Amino acid sequence: MGEDDRLTIGEIVGTHGIKGHLKVLSHADSVDFFPPGKPLVLKQEGGPSGQFPVVSCRQHKGVLLLALEGIESVDVAEQWRGAKIYVDKASLPPTEPGSFYWYQIIGLKVFTLNKRCLGHVEEILPTGSNDVYVVRDGKKEVLIPAIDSVVVEINLEKKFIKVDLPEGLED
Repeated sequence: MGEDDRLTIGEIVGTHGIKGHLKVLSHADSVDFFPPGKPLVLKQEGGPSGQFPVVSCRQHKGVLLLALEGIESVDVAEQWRGAKIYVDKASLPPTEPGSFYWYQIIGLKVFTLNKRCLGHVEEILPTGSNDVYVVRDGKKEVLIPAIDSVVVEINLEKKFIKVDLPEGLED
């Protein structure tokens, strides 16, 4: 699995208990993303990496507690503190029509209906009711609600988003 084929889904921020459970700050929206048997790649910045299947995962006080095959003591778990957790993008479940993973949206160019470039999507803010795309062009920032009446088209192949901005959204 090459770097471009991987997606960062979390970071190990500590350990829990004596059996090697890992405390994880997750970028995934659910523990369902970590089913038993799913292979995860752990990689330390400038250090070791390894692939480990998931044994179990549960939420606990704002983090995930992740048990991985081969990491079964606190001493071994401690060696992975600070490591990033990756999955193979090909292993992600397919999205529903009209839905996308955030990694597919971030970086896309954003154009208005009259073909004016607003910039690139640099981040996505979850707001509860809908996501908001943070679009920057270096000089200014536009917050675009990810709703059907505003986002007219998302073309992953050509790497752009077409939007119909409501009056006053750019001001």
